[in-house]
Amino acid sequence: MSIDTDQGIRRFGRFNSLGTATLAHRETRRFLNVWAQTVMAPLINAALFLLIFTIAIGPRRGEVMGVEFLHFLAPGLLMMTVIQQAFANTSSSLASAKVQGNIVDTLMAPLSSAEMLAGYVAGAVARGLIVAVVIALGVWIFLGVGLAHPLWALTFWLLGSVFMGALGLIAGIYAQKFDQLAAITNFLVTPLAFLSGTFYSIEALPGVMQTLSRINPFFYLIDGARYGMIGVSDGSPFLGLAVMLVSCAAILGFAWSWLERGYRLKP
Repeated sequence: MSIDTDQGIRRFGRFNSLGTATLAHRETRRFLNVWAQTVMAPLINAALFLLIFTIAIGPRRGEVMGVEFLHFLAPGLLMMTVIQQAFANTSSSLASAKVQGNIVDTLMAPLSSAEMLAGYVAGAVARGLIVAVVIALGVWIFLGVGLAHPLWALTFWLLGSVFMGALGLIAGIYAQKFDQLAAITNFLVTPLAFLSGTFYSIEALPGVMQTLSRINPFFYLIDGARYGMIGVSDGSPFLGLAVMLVSCAAILGFAWSWLERGYRLKP
């Protein structure tokens, strides 16, 4: 009987598509198992935001950039929700695995750093796009806001999910406990999302604040999604696309480097 002495040899070719798809499937099933919390809750939160602004401001607010205020607000709320949900998917998954001690199951799988990155981010993209579609349907039904440029809207939803999925992966790797992860969410992600033009046009800001807004990548996500849905924006969607492609490449590269090193993952 022959004995296989080549147990360390990789047998999946250059890319382990089965392993990557399995990890992505696991990450997708993880949030779909609690769909009321991960899909319906964001829809309800967005609806509550719109309701509160309707009651508090009503028709007195007037138009913003030539459209009704609620129509202006809806795409920003949608994109802000996508940002939060994509970030939460990867960050909570990795942080939970580290705290519970079962991260070793993922690390021992025959997956390279790039394949792990692809699997985790794919789960974040699935959650982000599902949330985006659900909220977009709700906005269309109740506000009559459709998609002025569907391809642009889908592009920025996708880029936002990729960017925040990779950022969530970095946060999950860095955080050693849930308190640290909550701090990153509360002091980094939420402020950047709220100060990205979600509730206002940056043209209303003074010069310095406009400049600061334009170096915030979240601004380009919000602005691009707004252009895709209602056809108006503070900046060029092509500039936003270029900025987000570079930002996604940078954040994915950074996340890959941490996975490659096993930073805060391996003992």
